[in-house]
Amino acid sequence: MKRREFIKKSTLVAGGIAGFPYILPSGIVNAQTSPPMAEHVVFVLFAGGVRQQESVLQRYLADSQPNEVNKIEGNILYNLLKGDPPTEKIAYGIDDQSNQIIGATPINPILSQPLDQIGTLFPEVRFSKGGAGHFNGLSTGFTGNYFVSQGLKKRPPSPTLFEYLRRYAGFKSSDCWYVGLDIGGSRPLLNYSDHEAFGRNYGGNFIAPMTTFGRVGKKYFQDFKNYHPEEEMPPIREIRNFLNNNYAAQGLEIPNLNPTEEEDYFIKKFVEDTFHKVENNGIIMPPVSDNSDLQTIGYSVEVLRYFKPKVMVVDMATIDVCHGSFTDYLKNLHRADHAVGFLWREIQNIPGMANNTTLIVMPEHGRDETPNSIQDINDWYAYDHSGNNENVRRIFTLMCGPGIDAGLRVGSESTPKGDASDIVPTIADIFGIRQQVENAGLLDANAQSLFRRI
Repeated sequence: MKRREFIKKSTLVAGGIAGFPYILPSGIVNAQTSPPMAEHVVFVLFAGGVRQQESVLQRYLADSQPNEVNKIEGNILYNLLKGDPPTEKIAYGIDDQSNQIIGATPINPILSQPLDQIGTLFPEVRFSKGGAGHFNGLSTGFTGNYFVSQGLKKRPPSPTLFEYLRRYAGFKSSDCWYVGLDIGGSRPLLNYSDHEAFGRNYGGNFIAPMTTFGRVGKKYFQDFKNYHPEEEMPPIREIRNFLNNNYAAQGLEIPNLNPTEEEDYFIKKFVEDTFHKVENNGIIMPPVSDNSDLQTIGYSVEVLRYFKPKVMVVDMATIDVCHGSFTDYLKNLHRADHAVGFLWREIQNIPGMANNTTLIVMPEHGRDETPNSIQDINDWYAYDHSGNNENVRRIFTLMCGPGIDAGLRVGSESTPKGDASDIVPTIADIFGIRQQVENAGLLDANAQSLFRRI
């Protein structure tokens, strides 16, 4: 269909972008150096601070609760990892209404095989620099660099993976998506950097679906009227330009960067269609979707189905309740596993992405080895990530997809393999641009493609 005919036949929805502020123009196309291993990558920041003891070590209560006489072990991440679940003191599942035991019914596995059996697990990766703060953790995953003194409400100073992919692999803006849990904690600022050689012309798109399609979005945008693309959109653009110029005169940044009509159409159509699904309970959520991580994953699948992006990053955060409730931490850790299992299953049902997508899962940092003084409903002690100790630096990385060895474990506690800064060069390797990214000289000195660490 010709461009003018396409626009004439389209009906655009004005507005509808709270928590969905960015649709960026296409970047400069540069040739890849080698064929891609996969056409799509989904990177999950298994975030909120995850202790090794309850994740890859499968220790459940054995290494956390000094008041527990029986050292109960077990695997509560059985979509990600092979291992038997605990058999006693089950508190991480769904509430059992018949017996009124909180969390007594574990969520059924979604996958017939755990991801570590169809992919490669790095069980001992290191978060090697700076304190274990969420922004440092998230930005390290995005940029392949540590920013130990970086403050909130600032963009990272070195390029994000989106910028590398758009500049060196020729990806379009609509190929690159960041699905954030919300619009707090500088999340909307991680889709591109302040680096003068990269920046917003090479950025990816950000969406916070729990804002856009939640209470705020429903209140302000759901019932916005439709506008004819040629008759009524020009004055809307004039108003937008006026407001943009007014903000620019005050030295403020305007993230909406002149999308084409086609991009305008697809982005607004996605918002319109998704609002319609929300209204009719048409969003396919994980079987258990009782927290914001699970719901964010449900919307992430909607983005994947609609845009089939080359690369998508999605982050979680509800695990961070560990500061005050170890029970809720276990429950949300179990649910995060459920979310990733659902995500991988749904990817296999998307034409063009099935059997052609690499999934990477990594916590943004670990948690303390010793508890704080807070006890929860089960008298279990809570854990922070405040100390600059070895345990907060222990994380894992799991990846599966085309060309990735099945059932392989790389590294151990005595011989750790991998760094939190490895994800950017790894994704660059998957898309055939690792050499250009490394030659730019902007990665951390420890950063290396995980394929080179095997």
